[in-house]
Formats: sequence, C-alpha cells, structure tokens
Amino acid sequence: MTKELKRLSILMLLMFIALFASTSWIQVAQSESLAENSRNTRALYDSYQVQRGSIIASGAAIASSVASDDVFSWQRVYQDAAMWAPVTGYINPALGSATGLEQSMNQELSGTAGSQFLTRMERVITGQNPQGSNVVLSLDSVVQKAAYDALGDLQGAVVAIEPSTGRILAMVTSPSYDTNTLAVHDASVVNDAYDMLNTNPTHPLYNRAISGDLNPPGSTFKLVVASAALASGNYTPASTFPNVASYTLPGTSTSISNAGGGACGPGDTVTLADALRLSCNIPMAELAVALGDDAIREEAEKYGFNSSFTMPLTSTPSTYPRALSDDKTALTGFGQGDVRATPLQMAMVSAAIADGGTVMNPRMVDQVIAPDLSVQQTFDDTEFGQALDPEIAQQMATMMVANVNDGAASGARIDGVDVGGKTGTAENGNTKPYSLWFTGFAPADNPRVAVAVVVEDGGGQGQSGSGNTIAAPIAKKVMEAVLGK
Repeated sequence: MTKELKRLSILMLLMFIALFASTSWIQVAQSESLAENSRNTRALYDSYQVQRGSIIASGAAIASSVASDDVFSWQRVYQDAAMWAPVTGYINPALGSATGLEQSMNQELSGTAGSQFLTRMERVITGQNPQGSNVVLSLDSVVQKAAYDALGDLQGAVVAIEPSTGRILAMVTSPSYDTNTLAVHDASVVNDAYDMLNTNPTHPLYNRAISGDLNPPGSTFKLVVASAALASGNYTPASTFPNVASYTLPGTSTSISNAGGGACGPGDTVTLADALRLSCNIPMAELAVALGDDAIREEAEKYGFNSSFTMPLTSTPSTYPRALSDDKTALTGFGQGDVRATPLQMAMVSAAIADGGTVMNPRMVDQVIAPDLSVQQTFDDTEFGQALDPEIAQQMATMMVANVNDGAASGARIDGVDVGGKTGTAENGNTKPYSLWFTGFAPADNPRVAVAVVVEDGGGQGQSGSGNTIAAPIAKKVMEAVLGK
C-alpha cells in the first residue's frame, strides 16, 4: 500500500468514526431535548402513527385512542371532556397541535421517551405494533367531579392538593370546553371550533387554575402577611393594632376602610388574630407598612410567589412586585394593588401552613405504565422549601381554624370536622365585579386536603357577592369529597 493510500484510508476511518460518534450523540444523548423542541414537528407527527397510551385517573381512562379510518390511524377520545379539559388538553394530528398533558407528556404517551427505548426495541423484535405508555394521574375523579359540579356555571377555578405530598387531587376551570371537538381530524371543522372558543370573551381555553388572567388574591393574601409578621419575631397572634374605621395610605390623601365600613370589632385596639378572623383591612395594611415590602415579598416567595411550577403542566408565576412605595405596600396587606395569584398558589399557601410550614412542589402524575403493565417511571414527592417554622405554622393554623369556626370564613364549616380557612373578596377597580376567594385545609388535626377557589366576575353578583357566601361553600364540597362526607 502506498503512503498516500494509507493516509487516505486513515482519513476515511477517522471521518467514519466522527460521523458515527455525531449520529450516536444526536440519537442517544440529545434525543430527549430534540424530541421536546417545539420546532421538531416530526416527533409529533411520528406519534400519530402509534396507538397512544391512555391518561388514567382513579383507575379509569379519561383520554384514550380508538382506531381511525383516515391517514392518522388513531383517533383520540376524551371522557367527561369538559370536566377534564384543563388537565388532559387535546392533541390534533390534522393541525399538528397539542395542549395540556397531551403535550407535556407526549413522549411517554406516544412511546418515544428515552426511558421507553428498550420497550420499543422489544416490540420491533417481536413484531408487535408500536404502542405508547399510560400516564397515571394523582387526581381523584370523585374530588374532580365534586369540584366541577360545585363550580357549575360560575366563572373561576378550583385546585385541591394533598398537603404532605403536593399531589394534585383536583384541577377544574370554568367555563370549559369539549376537547373532543378539537381532536377530530377534519382541519376545517377544528379551526371553526377553535376560533369560536378563542374569540369567546369568557376565555374557555384558559386554565384558570394555573394561568390565564391572574386575579388579585384579596384577603387570602393576609395569610402571607401574617406569617411574615410572626416569622419576623416581632409579632405574635396577640399583638395589637389601633382599631380605627378609616386609614389614610402613607404619603397620599386616599383613605381605606374595613369591609363593613366600621372598626374591627369592639375596643380601641385589635389583635392580629382577630384582624385575621374578622378579615379587617386596616390592621393588615398598617402591619404591611411596618413590615415593609421586602419582608412580605421574601415571605411570599417562600410559598412560591414569583416562581413557575411544572407538574408537568407549567403554571404562570403568581406575583408580588418589587420596590413598592409605602402606600402600595399597604394595599398588598389585604391582597390588593399589584399582587396577583393563581388558585394553585393559594392552595400551596394553605397546604404549607397545614403541613408544618413545608412547601411541596405540586405534581399531577404518579406513574408511567408500559403496555405490558410494567412501571416505567414513578414521580416522587419533592420539597420546594420551608416557608415557616412548625411552631409558627401551628399558630397560623389555629388562627385559620378560628376564621371558619367563628369568623369571616364560616361558609366552609363541615359538621364534626375542624376546618382552617381564609376568604377573600378582591376588588378589580371601582365598578368591575369582585374576584371571590377561599383557601383552606381539612381536617385541622391531620390535614388531608388543601383547597383554593376563585370565582371571577363577582359570581354573577357584581360587587354584592363575597368569598364567604360563594367561594367557601364550593371549597366545602371539595373537602367533603376528600373526607368522604
């Protein structure tokens, strides 16, 4: 062999090795990231040729695939579609689009995830048709239905969480829509249906439980302000504040009042515990100014404000802004101003208080199950952080129980059960309807559920409704469903 031919052979060998290494790197090391890339439509189209796995809640399929007589082979079908829409979303091969869990768990459902490589190889070797895996949810169908029925035709959302684990038990939004109408393979029909939903002023495509146009949390945010005060070491539930009927915001001529227009109960002073129990604005505004916006924001962020959570659905961050003036900080003392929150976030606040101050990351998937019923993947409970010391969390829980037993959250009472809770009636301007809130947990001695409810558009009552009369009874029914009442 001549010297030139030998060099050429070595060069060709090196080029082959480089090519082999690069393709292997793409197919193995980068397969997950490439499949998740939104611009990679091939992965989505490939998944339509596979019998897609089911999405399962409480042992029953809420999304499954049936044989189709068109080019896409399989048609996606949803059970109780409107009830589960914010969870499942939809997938449509004619449009190349997907939302909800159909999008975030697409690789698992279509059998293209890296963890399913051996299963794919086995089916190729044995000549079996490709098939996706089943996704088993943490959501409880009984609790989901209770939340869906309780919310009814009201505009809003409900989230229920297991405090000790972060497992989501229910996620409902209203108005909703029939996901089956957006899963059919006729592109013109789907586009017409989508356009009608997308232009609807009530925004049925929003998942109000974790995103959409976020609402001010109103008096439910007093929980965060109170916990910041207790955590500072400068306040206790017995700390007192001037009990006045009007308060002028610092540096302004604007006055605020309590919801009833008068003082916060009898006496010249009012305790923190009573201010929370009676849901008075003025003492909490004064407390917020004394604490300062930095302290409140830091406490809010311990609960998850200003963070997004992946469950694997991704939430819009609830917000507590920076660099507030004292008058703006005073407004945040009762959840007004520029504070915004999702029901998920307010459920996490109650869950953390119920669980001794520990904030768990929310999740809604328990397992991925292969077609042969073997477990391919499990999802563990993980901590986001510690919002409160256990002793302070217990003080907060005690005050929340008083809110329900003998305070402004009486609409959430359950016979024979101690319930902790906090209502909110948030303003959206001088003339717009209120946003009505409740967040709480039950039972107080061994919390099994934390729940948050928001009812938008004043619950159809403009500025006449309240969180206690409209949102709290919805939460009560959800908690009763968990407790088997």
